[in-house]
Amino acid sequence: MTPRTFEDLIAEAVAEPTEGWDFSWFEGRATEERPSWGYAVSLARRLGGAEAAVDVQTGGGEVLDFALARALRRPAYVAATEGWRPNVEKAAALLGRWGVEVVAAEEDAPLPFGDGTFDLVSSRHPVRPHWDEIARVLAPGGTYFAQHVGPSSVFELIEFFLGPQPDEVRGARDPERERADAEAAGLEVVELRAERLRMEFYDIGAVVHFLRKVVWMVPGFTVEAYEPRLRALHERILAEGPFVAYSSRHLFDVRKPER
Repeated sequence: MTPRTFEDLIAEAVAEPTEGWDFSWFEGRATEERPSWGYAVSLARRLGGAEAAVDVQTGGGEVLDFALARALRRPAYVAATEGWRPNVEKAAALLGRWGVEVVAAEEDAPLPFGDGTFDLVSSRHPVRPHWDEIARVLAPGGTYFAQHVGPSSVFELIEFFLGPQPDEVRGARDPERERADAEAAGLEVVELRAERLRMEFYDIGAVVHFLRKVVWMVPGFTVEAYEPRLRALHERILAEGPFVAYSSRHLFDVRKPER
């Protein structure tokens, strides 16, 4: 079968909506290993033991929806925050069946909840954790359970487009630095696990859709601005096979002391 042209693959990727964190479009076009701890299933178990929970930076609400559907029991009160308006609307529609209160809140703004409101705060891939705010809204004995993006995540792809990055950029999101920040906010780190996971991109359309969806990878990415590099990568994939990169993830299980 004749390979699809560069232009066809690009046009298809650009036409695909980017709202939410549903990655089903990548089926057969890209793969990513999943962390061994199974975050969404683990979150379902945590929700089963909570009375009040909030999912911070929930995206389109897909992970929280998955976890709530599998929880043996659901908290009496569940909220979620999100800063990007298209995702707020998508999350509200998706999570409405569970009675989740979806609140529009900018990533850098204080959490719009009272002190000690929640016994569970969760987040999957927050832009950055605001430890003081997490500690404030957690009730004594409450838990922050989250999967974070780690250092140098997918930098093989980032550096293909942007060139070599300085050490301070490559080392950002360091889990041990985040541990220290959590402890400085008065929280106890019960468990911290980290893994690097193989990713493969099978065509240039998958790369374009990924960079349009995960906008902080190559800031300001457009097909027009990066067309020469995109064409070069397209030819490389045709000649050598999938482009391989490695994501970095770490799991935080953090507790607010009783006193």
